[in-house]
Amino acid sequence: MDIDIILEPDLSPAQIAALAVEAEKLGIRALWTSNYHQHWDCFLALAPAAAATSKILLGPLAVSPWELHPLKMANALLTLNEMSGGRAMIAVGGGGGVLGAIGWRAATGGTIWPGYHPVKKTRYPDRRVRGVRECIEILKQARSGEFSRGYDGGTFVISRPFIMQWAQSPGPLLYSCSSGPQMIRMGARTADGIQVSDFTVDMLADARANIKAGLEKRDDAPKDFRFGNFWAWHIKEDRDASMYEARRELIWRGAVIGKEEEILMKFLHDHDELELVMDNWDNFRKASWTRSGKIDGVPEDVVNRMIAGLSSAGDMGDLEVELERFRQMKAGGLTELSLRLHDDPLDALKLIGAHVLPAVR
Repeated sequence: MDIDIILEPDLSPAQIAALAVEAEKLGIRALWTSNYHQHWDCFLALAPAAAATSKILLGPLAVSPWELHPLKMANALLTLNEMSGGRAMIAVGGGGGVLGAIGWRAATGGTIWPGYHPVKKTRYPDRRVRGVRECIEILKQARSGEFSRGYDGGTFVISRPFIMQWAQSPGPLLYSCSSGPQMIRMGARTADGIQVSDFTVDMLADARANIKAGLEKRDDAPKDFRFGNFWAWHIKEDRDASMYEARRELIWRGAVIGKEEEILMKFLHDHDELELVMDNWDNFRKASWTRSGKIDGVPEDVVNRMIAGLSSAGDMGDLEVELERFRQMKAGGLTELSLRLHDDPLDALKLIGAHVLPAVR
């Protein structure tokens, strides 16, 4: 199993390049930039890293075709691929925070930041599985360098012929951000790989079955179909710093932000605790946007069980437990584990290089 890293969106291009150089030295397979609405551009921020490295894969995670039309996405991605000598990749998703910022309703139906008022009559994109599929089809056509008369898939349209013969490097890799069963099957039918988000070990078997079902429906299945998992990494030398970071970021774990009761109940003792979590859901968000890490109304024991179930947190004494989790993820079929770094990313990267890489290869 390979290890990728995912970086915070507020890192400058120079900082990203420095981390990419270090990650490449350690043997990290790939570096992903985060795509948020008020930060560095997720494509342009990788340009210095492309120039400073020679092996590591580089790409944004995740980009939605409803924020950037697939044709312009192809322009940006192929440009990055040429600049990096064929080392670009992209993860295409049907949602994301940028959509909320530009007027689409949040997937949860709520708001994330205080003072934010959704635009009237906004809605979440319809037929998201089809839209992501169409986007990947357009990206595949663009990277082929072959002439296209245009494209009309029903959701996205390219009304003029296009051919991108200027893009001479192989690739780039195309991922679908796929967590639901339909999206996983679509990604396996269309993309080079999928990225699931915050999947625990017991969730991997169903995902693998859906991948198999999707791959069986295509004639051009890649020999090395990629199966990655976004996973939050908070392990630090300082336990207090780790747990603060994990509490602050807990709202962004898939089961929490999506209010996935079936998943949350794995870490809770009973439905009373679940009700307590749901009643105080806004306080999980507040812990993030205030940067306080303080989750009011929920006992520390409950929060700690959620953190332990949905992320890797603690100090060096907790490391072996996390390494065993990663070994089980490898046995569950992952080809790569994408570790999301937060504060002090260089320190985190060094710990990953020293302990995680040797344990999962």
